[in-house]
Amino acid sequence: MRRKLPIIIIIVVLVAALAGGALMMRSSDTSTAQPNIAQLPPTVSTSATPARSATPATPRPAAPVNLQNAHLRGRADAPLLIEEYGDFQCPPCGFFHPILKRIEGEYETQVRVTFHHFPIRTQHKHAAEAARAAEAAALQGKFWQMHDLLFEKQKDWKDTEAARPIFINYARTLGLDLDKFTRDIDSTPVSSRVLNDEQQGAARGVSGTPTVFLNGRELPFEVITNYDSLRAAIERELAAK
Repeated sequence: MRRKLPIIIIIVVLVAALAGGALMMRSSDTSTAQPNIAQLPPTVSTSATPARSATPATPRPAAPVNLQNAHLRGRADAPLLIEEYGDFQCPPCGFFHPILKRIEGEYETQVRVTFHHFPIRTQHKHAAEAARAAEAAALQGKFWQMHDLLFEKQKDWKDTEAARPIFINYARTLGLDLDKFTRDIDSTPVSSRVLNDEQQGAARGVSGTPTVFLNGRELPFEVITNYDSLRAAIERELAAK
């Protein structure tokens, strides 16, 4: 019996070791299959609305409206005025453009629209040049036509290395005098007009695009990037009239 005792002890130790190894393997498998939730990466947002170019302050109260030399579209006697401070290269502005066009079509006699330049120069290298292209077209009576082209074809030029040839081609499409257009796009009056819009926007607290005012009161970003929300805001304003 004494001779067999060491053998029995060895067998017991081996069995215990094998059992411990099996438990460790099982624990490892469970850890792999069910990781700690706290270590998982955060859920990525899949929102279709692009993020605003620069972050504006919280919605501000009614702001003074200066329509001197403003580009206006719509009836002069319309009870509502929508003002946009925008950047032609800004993706959220491009997202807002068809929403506003739809509103203009639905409220043709009740809404008047104006556009103020506010190029985000630090983020969009073609934004200021696009604004000048619109102003150069304005000198030939085609501001809104160039405005619409720049937004509708934004994806064609926003990431290009040189946007000037594309803007000249848009001018050709609109039937503009190309020699005059190419002179005007770099002229002092055109640059000053863009700068004046920027300064006016800054004075009103604008710091991001698009920033939209309805009868002088800024609308929240989530309202202007949703057609139904913007329409509801317009209906409330009309009801108040």
